[in-house]
Amino acid sequence: MTPDEIIRTFDDHYHRLDHSDAPESSLVPPPGDPVLFTTSGMHPLTPYLLGRPHPGGRRLVNVQRCLRTTDLDEVGDRTHLTVFQMLGSWSLGDYDIATSLRWGFDLLTDGYRIPPQRLHATVFGGDDQLGPDETARETWTALGVPVEALGEDNWWSNGPTGPCGPDSEIFVWTGDGPPTGTPSGDARWVEVWNHVQMRYHRHPDGRLTSLPLPSIDTGMGLERLEMVLRGETSVFTGDGLRPWVGAVRDRWDLPETDLRVVADHLRSAVVVLSDGVRPGNTGRGYVLRRLLRRALTVLWRDDPARSLGELPLTGYADTLRRFRRPVDPDPLRELLCDEERRFRELLRRGRPLVDRVRARGPLTERDYHWLHDTHGLPRELVDGLLSDVG
Repeated sequence: MTPDEIIRTFDDHYHRLDHSDAPESSLVPPPGDPVLFTTSGMHPLTPYLLGRPHPGGRRLVNVQRCLRTTDLDEVGDRTHLTVFQMLGSWSLGDYDIATSLRWGFDLLTDGYRIPPQRLHATVFGGDDQLGPDETARETWTALGVPVEALGEDNWWSNGPTGPCGPDSEIFVWTGDGPPTGTPSGDARWVEVWNHVQMRYHRHPDGRLTSLPLPSIDTGMGLERLEMVLRGETSVFTGDGLRPWVGAVRDRWDLPETDLRVVADHLRSAVVVLSDGVRPGNTGRGYVLRRLLRRALTVLWRDDPARSLGELPLTGYADTLRRFRRPVDPDPLRELLCDEERRFRELLRRGRPLVDRVRARGPLTERDYHWLHDTHGLPRELVDGLLSDVG
């Protein structure tokens, strides 16, 4: 299946179950929201999960572009991305977790043709405040899917306070041969879907109180699902990443992990730019700047002459189409190249500073902090770039 076919199959499944389309939101939350970026499909729906009536009704479905900085250090492995698309479904005080899990099982096995024996579920096993999620366990057992009960790994929250609840995660076996082991002990089990019971509100003192409207929130990463359906072992072989991976590989010889970092960060930067964010020193602008400078740091480690201007517009245009962003790619490429020029100038000015500090002896933590806080030179640049870039 192509990503477009995967999305269409998901939407059709939930439309048949009387779900209405929830509009996709920007990566930039509305004013007053403390979160820098939209991190999940549920984020824009938080007021409705807390009880406000939604104009689309009590059953919703959509695909939402998301950005997670919490996974930034994981990017470079085979399954993590900074910006990705989330397929989501919601019950706002309507059906329960057993119904959500059964419908999810039907979609995975009938809609996407995943053999049931390649599935494994995890459920909340209880803690000092709540008992185990027996409903989810019994539902999976009745469907013939093996279950593993875990602790905090199967508890979802949007932060230290606020809406939260037990969840059930669905994993697909990606290894050779018959499935073995459990998701907590074998990385060949890849999580594709999470069904959250939004039932509680956590207070600052840790207390849990029941929400007035128990809801169900599910989220499934498009790129991971595509990887699983194609029998691949990396999200970077998918249609959405291939234009960037191919363009970078055709021009520069990079180790696989570095290739993935550059492809992910440039693709992510294009999506962030399309939502109106511009590089800066604080907030969202800093996240965007960090993505670009991380990519450039990797590129310039072996050859400081490499330039983003060498990449064609193909990746830009493909990404904008897939993320439903009606934006001209040319100005976005100019913005990336302009940020590259700024960064190169920073390195040019920073090299004498680093040399002067190094002349006194090995760099100390205080030196690293001074170079970063005063001159904007992060540790990875000081250690890996500034001695080579002129």
